[in-house]
Amino acid sequence: MNDTLHAAETPRSEAHTHSRGAALRFLVIALTAFLTVVDLFATQAILPSLVKHYGVSPAAMGFAVNASTMGMAVSGLAVGYFSREIDRRKGILISLIVLAIPTALLAQAPDLTSFTLLRVAQGLCMAAAFTLTLAYLGEHYSAADSASAFAAYITGNVASNLIGRLISAGVADHFGLAANFYFFAALNLLGAVLVYFTVEKTALMKDMGGGMSSHFEAWIMHLKNPSLRASFAIGFCILFAFIGTFTFVNFVLVQPPIGVGAMTLGFVYFVFLPAIATTPLAGRAVKRFGTRPTFWGALLVAFLGLPLLIQASLPAVLLGMVLVGAGTFFAQACATGFVGRAATSDRGSASGLYLACYFFGGLIGSAVLGLIFDRFGWTACVGGIAVSLVVAALLAVFLKTPMTPEASRH
Repeated sequence: MNDTLHAAETPRSEAHTHSRGAALRFLVIALTAFLTVVDLFATQAILPSLVKHYGVSPAAMGFAVNASTMGMAVSGLAVGYFSREIDRRKGILISLIVLAIPTALLAQAPDLTSFTLLRVAQGLCMAAAFTLTLAYLGEHYSAADSASAFAAYITGNVASNLIGRLISAGVADHFGLAANFYFFAALNLLGAVLVYFTVEKTALMKDMGGGMSSHFEAWIMHLKNPSLRASFAIGFCILFAFIGTFTFVNFVLVQPPIGVGAMTLGFVYFVFLPAIATTPLAGRAVKRFGTRPTFWGALLVAFLGLPLLIQASLPAVLLGMVLVGAGTFFAQACATGFVGRAATSDRGSASGLYLACYFFGGLIGSAVLGLIFDRFGWTACVGGIAVSLVVAALLAVFLKTPMTPEASRH
């Protein structure tokens, strides 16, 4: 009887241990993502204060704040190109340590040009860590676990949007703009500490036999893949829409008839809370329904939020932000995980190409939609966001993962 009871309890114990291990893994991956990209969108919460501080237009300040995406696009390409020669752990560590330097220097940026260049430098470091982490996840975890791992990373990205904005608004409101940037520099260093203790060293791609004689061959191979080409373009559209929404809605919220205060503007970003709860489900949804249906469902949720953004009512705008945030982040989790599965080799270069397109979309979105916002207003800006979501939905037709040897035998 005791032997039988023990035999019955053992699988339960193992399942419980596995569950705890999976939860801890999810938390570590999400926290790493949070500390990697927390600088990216947190500054948007203090956009009105920065406009006043530097005495520039909303479009000019919006472009300067989002100039980090320019650095991220360049860095994504560069790191993807040299990914086979870069030790994942060491590269992520160095990137986060160096990231603290331009973050701290932003506290004393004398003019808009200096501010913009420092944001570009931040982007270079953030994307290097981001690209190498995505490559690490794709190489370190099995196909069965990778969807959940990528969902965890995007969940940390979502959390950085909410918590980062709250921190930025609160610190800047109580202690000033300079203290805000010093605090975020400390968070960058905390991220490096976390990576030091949690990320394992892995073999370099060149030591594993990548099968390609040059970096360009890897890029050409990825770009010849219709599914990967579509995913790169989808990444462009997703951040184009996200940046357009959550950069310029700040000015709508602080102006009449809504007119929220600076500190209240930070609390507005609790709209990302539902996305933190839903994004971890992306991996399960893809496994159950497939990439395309899940992706289309996410975009539909985002699209339904757009008409609410142009209402002269705070509750309506907040609900619109909830839907756009939840939809775009869920879509990003689907697309990011898809790249990891569709790239049959050299996932580092594939992740680099995806992130370069993704962040380039953010840069173009802030510039194009900023001009539309200044000249034609918020409603026209929301129209541009809608177009980008429709294009992404059309591109999703091409998202088809290659058949695995096991699947082809069935």
